[in-house]
Amino acid sequence: MEDWIFGIPTPVAMALIALIGYFLGKRNQRRVSVDQAFARRELKRAKSIAKQLEEISREVRRNLASHQSSIAHFKDRIALMSSDEKQGDESWQTLCEEAERMLSPTIRLSAQIANAYDEVRQQANLLMTFTESRTDPLTGLSNRRALDDSLESLFAMKDRYELTFSLCILDVDHFKKINDEFGHLEGDRVLQEVASLIDNCVRETDVVTRYGGEEFVVLMPSTDLEGANMFAERVRFAADEQLKVTVSGGVAQACASDEPKTLLARADAALYRAKGNGRNCIYSHTGECVLPYPLPNQEELDQQLETEAGLLEEVRSLERSLENRPQRVAEKSAEIEVETV
Repeated sequence: MEDWIFGIPTPVAMALIALIGYFLGKRNQRRVSVDQAFARRELKRAKSIAKQLEEISREVRRNLASHQSSIAHFKDRIALMSSDEKQGDESWQTLCEEAERMLSPTIRLSAQIANAYDEVRQQANLLMTFTESRTDPLTGLSNRRALDDSLESLFAMKDRYELTFSLCILDVDHFKKINDEFGHLEGDRVLQEVASLIDNCVRETDVVTRYGGEEFVVLMPSTDLEGANMFAERVRFAADEQLKVTVSGGVAQACASDEPKTLLARADAALYRAKGNGRNCIYSHTGECVLPYPLPNQEELDQQLETEAGLLEEVRSLERSLENRPQRVAEKSAEIEVETV
C-alpha cells in the first residue's frame, strides 16, 4: 500500500520538497553572490580611501620635518650671533632676510594643512557611505543621502581650491515595460546588473549612487565635461552590449554659479533631451545649451538647429493664436447678436 503525506503520494511529495529546496538554494546562492560582490567592491573602496589618507599624512609629515629642520638651523644662527658681539648690522640684515625666506614655506605649510583637513573630511564622507543609512539595500550603492553629503563636500572643495568635477545621471530605458512584462523580480535583477556595470566602470574616487527608481547618479572628481561624456558613453555602450538593455544619460560639469540643486537640474535637463531624442544616447549641458555626445557633423547640426527653429516657430504661432482667440470669439458673438436682431 502506497504511503501518503498530506494527501499526496510520498514519492510525489518528496519530489516537490526537493524542487522547492532547489529553487530556494538557487535564490540564496544569488543573494550570497550579490552580497559577496558588494563586499568586495566596498573593501576595494575602503582600501583606496585608506591609501589616500596615508598619502595625505605622509606629505604633511615630510613637509613638517623639512620645516622643522629649517627652524632648527635658524635657531642655531641666532644663538651664534648672540654669542658674538662683533657681529655687525650686515649680519643682522642677512638674518632678517633668512627669516623672510622661512616665512614663505610657513604660509604654504599652513595652507597645505588646511587643504589636508578638507581632503580628510572628503574621504571621511566617502567612508560614511559604507553605513547602512547611506546605502541602497537593493543595489548596494550609495543612496540619495550619501549623494547630498558628497555633493556638499565637492562644492566646498571647488569653492576653496577651484576643484573641477562633473555629474552624470543614467536612466534605464523602458524600465516600466520590463516590470510590466516580466515582473518586479526581473526588474530588480536588471537594476542590480546595471548598478554592478556602472560600478565596474568608475574610478575608485568616483561616487556611484542610486538616485531613485531606475536612475543612477555618478559624481566624478577632477573630471571635466569631455571626460564625463566619455564615461557616460562607455557605460551606455557596455549596457547595450553586455546586458541587452539600453540607458540614456545626462551630463553636466559644475560651474562657478552652480550649487547642488542647479547642477542636478542641468544634468536632468540633458537626460530629458536624451529621452526625447530616441533614448539610448548621451546629452550634456554645457551651461548655455544642451548638446548630444558625440557632436554631429556640421550638416546634421544645421539640420537639427533648423528643426528646432521650426518647432519653436510653431509654438510661437500657437501662442499668438491662443492670445487672439478671445478677441475672435467676441467678434463672432457680436455677429451672431446682429444676425439675431
